[in-house]
Amino acid sequence: MEKKIFSGVQPTGNLHLGNYLGAIKNFVDLNNDTKNECIFCVVDLHAITVSQNPKELKSSIHETVATFVASGIDPQKSIIFNQSKVSAHSEAAWILSCVAKMGWLNRMTQFKEKAGKDKEKANIGLYSYPVLMAADILLYDSTHVPVGDDQKQHLELCRDIAQKFNNDFEIENFFIIPEPLIKKGFSRIMSLKDGLKKMSKSEVSDLSRINLTDDKDQIANKIKKAKTDTLPLPSTIEELEKRPEAKNLMGIYSSLTNNTFRKSIDEFAGKNFSEFKEKLSDIVINEINPISMKIKELLEDKVFLEKILKDGCEKANEIASKKVKKIHEILGF
Repeated sequence: MEKKIFSGVQPTGNLHLGNYLGAIKNFVDLNNDTKNECIFCVVDLHAITVSQNPKELKSSIHETVATFVASGIDPQKSIIFNQSKVSAHSEAAWILSCVAKMGWLNRMTQFKEKAGKDKEKANIGLYSYPVLMAADILLYDSTHVPVGDDQKQHLELCRDIAQKFNNDFEIENFFIIPEPLIKKGFSRIMSLKDGLKKMSKSEVSDLSRINLTDDKDQIANKIKKAKTDTLPLPSTIEELEKRPEAKNLMGIYSSLTNNTFRKSIDEFAGKNFSEFKEKLSDIVINEINPISMKIKELLEDKVFLEKILKDGCEKANEIASKKVKKIHEILGF
């Protein structure tokens, strides 16, 4: 069965190995499956829920598109566009905010985490972010959405909003109820400096992450300096679970080699970290360095990147504007 897949990436700059293994690598596989119709959105409206430097935001949008293409997403096969250029997203978000319930949004744990203790000072966009995400997905009759653990709750909200709209206006399946696409066997990529923290561009130390623009020497140096413990590599999954830094590095290795944890553990059980890190470094460089070189090459050609966005926005606008027109008719506008 053909799947209509929608996914978005925030243009925050410095996309890293966690973004690649958690999302972009999966996007490439989905793009390459001829049974799939894929839409990949640079969600710049979502990005402004936190303060952004306008010049840096523009640059980050280009970098995100360059990363998509450098990683193997074909703009001729999939739609790549930035959200702010398709006004239907903003309009549908307002309409759906009149369908969504405050109680639903109050349950969103990600807002609580990002707003911190002083929720009164958080902007409304950060609070209503999941409604815009629902609009993004529902405008394209998406059947499937790739999600990580941190977005599962938002997709559930999207499904609730879609179902309520359909019920309120007694139109069965007007909004398709999207299914999650959860990557099996994937281990969330954590900081190279702290196995209990997610790999992030906001971490002060650049040594905590492998950026997709890092060169061979930078990658090798970061893996060499990655935090480990003093014991040999474990021989059981139970032991690995108790050692976060070892688990993180093993997770990176397993994700890049498409191995299970069990297979990776069998390969390195009892060996020291220096031997494992050498092998891991080769694997990461092999995968990331060609992408890094291609990103840098593409960033030199802003005209090409803008053309991808322009073409993608035209295609996305054609689909989304038709859906909004139908919503107008349903609402009586």
